[in-house]
Amino acid sequence: MARDPDLYGDDTRVAAVLRDSAVWAVVGLSENTGRAAYGVARMLQAKGKRIVPVHPSAATVHGERGYARLSDVVFELGEVDVVDIFVNSELAGAVIDEAIAIGAKAIWLQLDVIDEAAARRARAAGLDVIMDRCPAIEWPRRLPGTP
Repeated sequence: MARDPDLYGDDTRVAAVLRDSAVWAVVGLSENTGRAAYGVARMLQAKGKRIVPVHPSAATVHGERGYARLSDVVFELGEVDVVDIFVNSELAGAVIDEAIAIGAKAIWLQLDVIDEAAARRARAAGLDVIMDRCPAIEWPRRLPGTP
C-alpha cells in the first residue's frame, strides 16, 4: 500500500523543510554520542541549522543549551521551525501535540517513528509532516551539492 505523502512527506516537501528551516528542536537529543540523534543534530548544525536539544536531562549538546520541554524552548528562544522527533512511536503523539501547541512549522519523525493519527492532527493544524525519514539521508538526496 502506498504511503500518504501528506503524512510521510513527498520529495518536494522534504526538500523545502530541509532548505527553508532555521531552528530545529531535536527531541530526544542528549549527550549520548552513540544515539542517532547526536549525529543527525551534528549534521544539521554543519548545514547551518540551529539545533536545540530537548530531553528531560536538559543537557548542553553540540554547544547548544538543552531544554526539558518544547514549551521551555519557545519561552526562551521564540519560534521553532522543525520539531525533529527521536522518541519511540508510543511517545511521538504527545510530542506532536506539543509541537502544534508551540506553533512549530513542521514535524519530522525519524526512521521507524510512526504515529499516523498524530501526524494527521499536525497536518490538520497546518504543519508540514515528514515521517519515517532521516534528514541525514534525505539531505544528499534532495539537496545535493548544497553546503
